[in-house]
Amino acid sequence: MGRAYDVVIAGGGVIGSAIAYFLGADGGFGGRVLVVEPDPSYADCSTTRSGGSIRQQFSTRENIEMSLFGIDFLRAAAEKLAVDGEAPDIGLHEGGYLFLASEAGRPALEANHAVQTALGADIALLEPAALAARFPWLSTGGIALGALGLSGEGWFDPNTLLHAFRRKARALGAEYIEDRVVGLTLDKSRIGRAHLASGEEIGAGAFVDAGGPRAAEIAAMAGIDLPVRPRKRIVYVFDCREGPGGMPLLIDPGGVYVRPEGNMYICGVSPPEDEDPDCLDLEVEYRWFEEIVWPALAARIPAFAAIKRTSAWAGHYAYNTFDQNAVIGAHPKIANFYFANGFSGHGLQHSPAVGRAIAELITGGRFRSLDLSRFGYARFAANAPIRELNVV
Repeated sequence: MGRAYDVVIAGGGVIGSAIAYFLGADGGFGGRVLVVEPDPSYADCSTTRSGGSIRQQFSTRENIEMSLFGIDFLRAAAEKLAVDGEAPDIGLHEGGYLFLASEAGRPALEANHAVQTALGADIALLEPAALAARFPWLSTGGIALGALGLSGEGWFDPNTLLHAFRRKARALGAEYIEDRVVGLTLDKSRIGRAHLASGEEIGAGAFVDAGGPRAAEIAAMAGIDLPVRPRKRIVYVFDCREGPGGMPLLIDPGGVYVRPEGNMYICGVSPPEDEDPDCLDLEVEYRWFEEIVWPALAARIPAFAAIKRTSAWAGHYAYNTFDQNAVIGAHPKIANFYFANGFSGHGLQHSPAVGRAIAELITGGRFRSLDLSRFGYARFAANAPIRELNVV
């Protein structure tokens, strides 16, 4: 057998790199950490192709709590992730989220708001008249209620955050190699070795699956069925000469979203479930923009009736088909196999909390800061889904 490490992390995107950072930041750990990343350019990874947003407006308590920690971490990222006096600027802009609801969606928005504010999130409910007064460019037809993040929600540069985590993790002792995990060997119900595409075998004291959209492929190497699939999401970019200024990230009741991006705007929508296959290609499909996104935007924001689409890109969600929530924690039978998967579009904003949580499990055997045990793998066998209602 070749080299051996206390922790081997498969996947060096923002989740894997956040885990490596928190392991290194734990002064009591001191173990050897290896991150195996097949593409250190990160050209096609989910992190760099993300829209780069953070919100507290979830329906699941743990997601709200992870986002509350996440915004605190992002606000302090320049200090926490500085290396040799060089502090990263992640470009955090707390522009807020605005969820709009029809009369049918009003009870859910109110119920979510009660949970969010009880946990300390700064969210305001606005009736149509208040929405119209605050956002005169907004058409409130068919809207019964809006929920606006007054602080703690917004957007930032995902590429900068990823590289800041990676750089700091390496400064704290983590090793990164360009390779791919292609096999796992079990030794008495534990992961003993990770087999790499290069032919090398790596001993693993603990093994972390941070494979993003390919997480199920990695889990299958250990005989584990993980319901996480790659689902393509497309971000469209457009220009509008007389577009509204100072707008939050807006989510229409039908699921179409839009937000400013510099002098431009970005937007998108999740495709209908029956037209959302497993997919690893990055081909941009424009019909969703023409058929769903633009009509919804023009109806909701009249200025957007006259826009010019300028570009678009595709990326992938690591989509948990069971309940659209994360899978976090150790496998119930393979005790040194750790999941950090299935974030269904929420991985970037939750990466600080997930990195801390997995590091706590590995170093201390339990969640210390935030109990995420509900997100454990055992819920699949128990058929106990945790439904997240606010999936964008």
